[in-house]
Amino acid sequence: MRHKKNILSESFNVAPLLFCAGGVIINLLFNHIVNLLGLPIVLYLDTIGTVVISVLGGYFPGVIVGFVTNIVLTVSNPSALYYGIINVLIAVASAYFSEHKKLNKAGGVIILSLSLSLVAGLLGALIPWFMNGLTLDSESLDNIIYETGIFDRMSAHLLSNLFINLIDKSSTVVIALLICRLIPDKYHSMFRFTGWRQKPMSDEQLNEKDNSEVKGLSLRIKMLIVLVISLSTVAVVGTAISVKLYYKTMINEHTAIAKGTAKFAARELDGDKVGEFLANGDDSEEYRESKLLLEELLRNSPEIAYLYVYKMEKEGFRVVFDIDTEDTPAAALGTVLPYDEVFEPYIPKLLAGEEVEPIITNDEYGHLLTVAEPVYDSHGKCVCYAIADVDVQQLIRNRRSFLTEMITVFLSFLIILCVFVVWLTNYHIIYPLKSITNRVDKITNSGDSQEILDKDVKKIRSIGIHTGDEIEQLYRSICSMTLNQSEQVRSIRKLSDSTAKMQEGLIITMADMVENRDSDTGAHIQKTAAYVKIIVEKLKEKGYYAEKITPKFMSDVVRSAPLHDVGKINIPDRVLNKPGRLDDEEYEIMKTHTTVGKKIMDHAIVSVEGDSYLNEARNMAAYHHERWDGKGYPEGLHGEVIPLSARIMAVADVFDALTSPRVYKPAFPMSKALSIIEEGIGTQFDPKCVEAFMDSLDEVTEVLRQYNPEVLDK
Repeated sequence: MRHKKNILSESFNVAPLLFCAGGVIINLLFNHIVNLLGLPIVLYLDTIGTVVISVLGGYFPGVIVGFVTNIVLTVSNPSALYYGIINVLIAVASAYFSEHKKLNKAGGVIILSLSLSLVAGLLGALIPWFMNGLTLDSESLDNIIYETGIFDRMSAHLLSNLFINLIDKSSTVVIALLICRLIPDKYHSMFRFTGWRQKPMSDEQLNEKDNSEVKGLSLRIKMLIVLVISLSTVAVVGTAISVKLYYKTMINEHTAIAKGTAKFAARELDGDKVGEFLANGDDSEEYRESKLLLEELLRNSPEIAYLYVYKMEKEGFRVVFDIDTEDTPAAALGTVLPYDEVFEPYIPKLLAGEEVEPIITNDEYGHLLTVAEPVYDSHGKCVCYAIADVDVQQLIRNRRSFLTEMITVFLSFLIILCVFVVWLTNYHIIYPLKSITNRVDKITNSGDSQEILDKDVKKIRSIGIHTGDEIEQLYRSICSMTLNQSEQVRSIRKLSDSTAKMQEGLIITMADMVENRDSDTGAHIQKTAAYVKIIVEKLKEKGYYAEKITPKFMSDVVRSAPLHDVGKINIPDRVLNKPGRLDDEEYEIMKTHTTVGKKIMDHAIVSVEGDSYLNEARNMAAYHHERWDGKGYPEGLHGEVIPLSARIMAVADVFDALTSPRVYKPAFPMSKALSIIEEGIGTQFDPKCVEAFMDSLDEVTEVLRQYNPEVLDK
């Protein structure tokens, strides 16, 4: 029977979506309660849901809740969209503190509250400053701080925002964390968007540091860099073009408005009366009616900063009509105003009564766009100009506001996209690759155990990557490769074991052939090999010659020990088996077994390619009769110049010779043999090798008990 999968399970991501919707509702609900109850202006409480979802669900659901909340608020307050960046940053900060376990202590909660207050306070002050300029409500905290005379407008506004947000965000964090505490821990994982396409990794695996030798930017960081650079490039270019087009459009629109206003004024004025107005003053009814018309026209045209009528004369502008504004009083009728420098190129046309294109000026009256339209008399002669000015500085402020709007919206979307890309790459690239590399690293470090290797291969096949792309293809290839590798290693190990056994058999056979010619050396190769193994293992345990004594060295020395007397195969029987001490000539012949042994091993090494254990066999065959003080043979080597394997064999060989019977002597008791070995410390033997031997007398005794028990009884 097949079981239906719960739609609230992590794989469907339905639960996180529902919780995100709940987070948006919490934001809106608390904000509505604050407005409904008329709570102090220092409380907004419109980010509680954002903090809750960020703490429990992480970055991705948090930024979704933060931005969607502001999207919904734009229904009643269009400017809320531009404050979305604040809510998004609050989500990122809350998720960061939660992910790094900083909210378990009071210090972390305080730092989070201060961080959110700083973010919301600074951006909450700067966004309106750059968008619309700053006007202070007479009853606001901004104005109260400003009226102290200590701070300017911007500083007062900034301090006010920081103070208000400190209270609001501290309250928000406390309420949000209380809500989180009320939710049982077992439900916390349901708040996270997951996209596992393979066996989920544990928290320890997810947070595991990269211990590889290759250090650099992670794949996640590289993708983020590419994303940020590409989006920022597009945004900067797009914003620059948009702002330029916006400003150009605004100029064109306001030029058209100014032109229309000036034309209307020119059409309504009676050109035949202009001379009369200038001659008789402003007492006539017709003059007052005309001025009233211009005043009404200016009031009904908010885009127009100034509206006036000038008669062009050689001396300058002669005022016919001038309308008062809040910041500039009107000039009196008949006043002559000198031409500004910017008008000089247009003076000939103006004196001739011709139409001129719009003029942009920047003088004591401000940064203005000026449009002049001729006023004609009944004979079609231009008697003056109706002039409308547009405040270009306001257009520049509008452009800055438009730029601020675009930047805030872009940053909000950039953060959301970055969080989304991180989430997507985590579950579809980073986590699958990390799962694979973790298992491959374990296979690499599985050592010599075939059983461990087989288990690790089985584990990597159990991950089950199902991304449906090149990652899955790579995974399947690695699965096949590791399985084949395991089987190949199994085959190689079987072959290696067989080869090693065959080699050991040949060594023992060769050593037995030599030993069978020598009537005095019963079980000599077995005993010396055992003593060599005891000494090298104790040296390893004590940490002596650590750079030399590797597992391979230890194996090579023990395997090669039986060949240390291989050179005796070339010694005549009359010398090798002489029933008595050798004379000087015979002794010299016997000493040649070291050089002959070296030649035999050298020839064998040349015949075997690669690094061979026979290297140590050659060293022991050639130099096991060298002495620590340099008085040995065949080359008179001394100290550590003598190969370590030969120094080890020297102790083992002499001890066995002392504890074994010879035709020229009986076997010495163990105590006497040990005394002779100790006497040779620093002269005949390596002190460390003797120390290792003496510290292993229990193992030495077991060897003697097996081969020379009579020595122990004496």
